[in-house]
Amino acid sequence: MKVLVIGGGGREHTVGWRLSKSDKISKLYFAPGNGGTSVLGENVNLSALDDMLAFAKRENIDFTVVGPEQPLVDGVVDLFEDEGLKIFGPSKAAALLEGSKAFSKEVMASANVPTASFEILDDFRAARRYVESHGEHLVVKASGLAAGKGVIVCQSRKEALNALESIMGKKRFGEAGNTVVIEELLVGEEVSVLALVSGEKILPFLPSQDHKRAYDNDEGPNTGGMGAYAPTPFLTESEMPKIIERVFKPTIKELMRKGIEYKGVLYGGIIMTKDGPKVLEFNVRFGDPETQVILPLLEDDLLEVLIKANDYTLGDKLNCSQNSALAVVMASKGYPGSYEKGFEINIPDLDCNVFHAGTKAEEGRFYTSGGRVLACVGVSNDLISAKEKTYRCVERIECSNLFYRKDIGDKGIKYLSR
Repeated sequence: MKVLVIGGGGREHTVGWRLSKSDKISKLYFAPGNGGTSVLGENVNLSALDDMLAFAKRENIDFTVVGPEQPLVDGVVDLFEDEGLKIFGPSKAAALLEGSKAFSKEVMASANVPTASFEILDDFRAARRYVESHGEHLVVKASGLAAGKGVIVCQSRKEALNALESIMGKKRFGEAGNTVVIEELLVGEEVSVLALVSGEKILPFLPSQDHKRAYDNDEGPNTGGMGAYAPTPFLTESEMPKIIERVFKPTIKELMRKGIEYKGVLYGGIIMTKDGPKVLEFNVRFGDPETQVILPLLEDDLLEVLIKANDYTLGDKLNCSQNSALAVVMASKGYPGSYEKGFEINIPDLDCNVFHAGTKAEEGRFYTSGGRVLACVGVSNDLISAKEKTYRCVERIECSNLFYRKDIGDKGIKYLSR
């Protein structure tokens, strides 16, 4: 089979790496890909959806997998399927679950899915009045897509008003901030639950935990994610069915009530509060960097699983390893703010997987080309040894302009050692 992976980040490198293990694949393409994906298959410099469609038709692509949220929200699945091409991911209508936080919260409210109390506002002055009349601890979210950076956690009214000024006044995230969702601040451990959804069939992957803040001890600005590990001890195997019943099933049923069928990956950002699990947000694709830790633990043929999800013939469970995986993201200094590019990266032979994100390949050498550059992933029989393995590998990667957190996985390790 000829397979096309849309996207160019660490998630897409990981998806491509896992797909490449299938003996059914004869040719693997990435659009646009990165330095690491160029080793697995062929990178094609495409960004416009119409160009991707034309390429898929010209090259007789048998199956396409969509990585990022933007093409899903823009309707790439509808575009391909209208031409009779097989493509994995939710429709444009279903992708609105991530494309509009306002729509997502409305779906959760209608479906009685546990989440933070909220208000949706599209007027700057009304938003300011709302903040001034509510509690100190609020979360201000740009409703539209903001590359994982449109959520500002505020510990005071002043911080919330500054967040509104940034999002709605100064248009920090462009049109994504025309509407905001203002929520109560929930307290607890965050867990990422990703599941394959095929109509009414829902199969979860192992739960993982992302690390959003740039620096150790959850300090600094929000990023796209500085590391992850799986499985997380905060959500046990016995608790997973409750999450499916209380979160995923009602959401899918509410979408169906609206005439929207869901097919693809549904990612629930869950916070384990003292009142039980509540949803922070939904994403409509594989997470990044969660994918880098859940796919190395998947024992099934990923291509086979995705095709079955697409054809509504999924089995009853996903088979996963009993090991632990831990990913450390190595990012350009200055990220998530401004940063320099073009630094050479030397990656020796390691006993970890190294998934590329912001890299480019030139004459057999790799150079930095983005904010999050690499994710180094170690797999071992427990979380402590997975962390030790990963950081040994991180320390051997040479690049003069990278930084990384040194505490990835510590929350899980501390919890397990209680």
